[in-house]
Amino acid sequence: MEAARWAVAVAADGSARYCPLTREGTAAEAPRSAADPAAALRAAPPGTRWVWRSTAEVAGALAAGVDVARCYDVEAAEAVLLGHEGAFGEPRGLPAALARLRGLPVPPDPPAPAAGDAQPSLFEDSARPVLPGGTDPLTALLEVYGAQLRRTAATEHPGRLTLLLAAESAGALVAAEMDAAGLPWRADVHLALLDELLGPAPPGGLEPRRLTELAGEVSAAFGFRVRPDLPAQVLAAFRGAGFPVRSTRSWELRQVDHPAVAPLLEYKRLYRVHTAHGRNWLRSWVHEGRFRARYVPGGAASGRWTTNGGGALQIPRVVRRAVRADPGWRLVVADAAQLEPRVLAAVSGDPALAEVAAQEGDLYAALSLRLFSGDRERAKLAVLGAVYGQTSGEGLRHLAGLRGRYPVAVRYVDEAAEAGERGRLVRTHLGRTCPPAEAGDDGLGGEVPEGGEPPSRRGAAARARGRFTRNFVVQGSAAEWALLMLAALRRSLAGTPAELVFFQHDEVIVHCPAEQAAQVAAAVRAAGEAAGRLAFGASPVRFPFTVAVVECYADAKA
Repeated sequence: MEAARWAVAVAADGSARYCPLTREGTAAEAPRSAADPAAALRAAPPGTRWVWRSTAEVAGALAAGVDVARCYDVEAAEAVLLGHEGAFGEPRGLPAALARLRGLPVPPDPPAPAAGDAQPSLFEDSARPVLPGGTDPLTALLEVYGAQLRRTAATEHPGRLTLLLAAESAGALVAAEMDAAGLPWRADVHLALLDELLGPAPPGGLEPRRLTELAGEVSAAFGFRVRPDLPAQVLAAFRGAGFPVRSTRSWELRQVDHPAVAPLLEYKRLYRVHTAHGRNWLRSWVHEGRFRARYVPGGAASGRWTTNGGGALQIPRVVRRAVRADPGWRLVVADAAQLEPRVLAAVSGDPALAEVAAQEGDLYAALSLRLFSGDRERAKLAVLGAVYGQTSGEGLRHLAGLRGRYPVAVRYVDEAAEAGERGRLVRTHLGRTCPPAEAGDDGLGGEVPEGGEPPSRRGAAARARGRFTRNFVVQGSAAEWALLMLAALRRSLAGTPAELVFFQHDEVIVHCPAEQAAQVAAAVRAAGEAAGRLAFGASPVRFPFTVAVVECYADAKA
């Protein structure tokens, strides 16, 4: 039975108006009033799917522990629908959506909070939309929502797009709850770690002692002063020593036989810790034993999440030592195994690749036995080359073997790349649409007709767009699977003490009492399989997780 739908809108004074909805998105009863959103959310029947302007508008109620089963985030849906209609990046806010419907000038969206700012209060001006003509917020919400239902129903695959909008809204709900819960973080462990790695806190904002020592070792190796934090100086020093390196990337420096390399690599490693997760970061981002990542669901064009500062998606392994479960609790850390090639098997419908991806074991190892005499690394390079567009040199040779054995899968990404090179739009499995080609060089300002200029004669920008669209159809579909997995996992944990506390692309962390850890691990695995069935139907492809139950995040991986 379909869940009841109710709408809630927040007024300028922080009060709320709400009502049940018909299937068409209109008010089924006269709107009611409540003192605040939390009171409104508590008034509806259990299991209600709430329709609201933005999950941020009710973040305070969610942080206060109000239970919401499901939601429909109108502004998140507007962004997806605009992209589907070829208007990626247009203002998505409720005022803009209402203005478009009424043929009025479309106002820009308000700027996002600056990194490091506190989450805006529900009652601050920055959180309240200014609607055209002073329209009542609930009236505006229902007008836009009803139009979105009609726009979705008119698409080529309305069922898939409806699922994507539901997943996007669920993701916004999960993100808000994770920001409220926070990732357990021991500030005392972090400070001890910084003392161990960098030395005691220097006075007056000076460089930490260990970085100063390493900078001295680098300079001594060259015989003159070189600042390791200035790439131009480092490159000039190496070239003067007879090593014409092209960059200061670690992989390139490791190929150079010079005494400056070892201290320079160590300097780079510690400098990243100091600047990205040092004492200033700790003061700004960790409060009351929790790090709150400020997630931005769908922040990347592919639908992948980003964060508004804090570096949550790039926590170095050494810093993970500070991420520790509360006493008596555990962290259940789960990684989806070889997610993107499994998604490629599912979305392309390649039966041979799906047969391999139907196994829970190491997909790259299985492919290597079929194609590369057991060389797992070559198999991995071949698959990633197909997805990311590495179609020259060694990558081209690997890809040729993959194309011969799995032609349907490779043709799927080849066609996406070809469409991108011609300036066309491509979509993920559920219907997220890539940004349109930008006007400019190499003919990207308009579509290249069928039979037009061959790929070999197109310019660098067109080829770059082809690589982007090749990856977009796989990475974006993987992001959709991840949203569905999070939604399923959230439902299975409802009513228990366990809390989702971290997510990045293909990894999720649940913080739970130790006695619940085995149940949570099983729930994560079940959520991955449920997401696969929901997204890709009868595909035999499996989506297994590698799961670790640990007290410290750093112990989750060898």
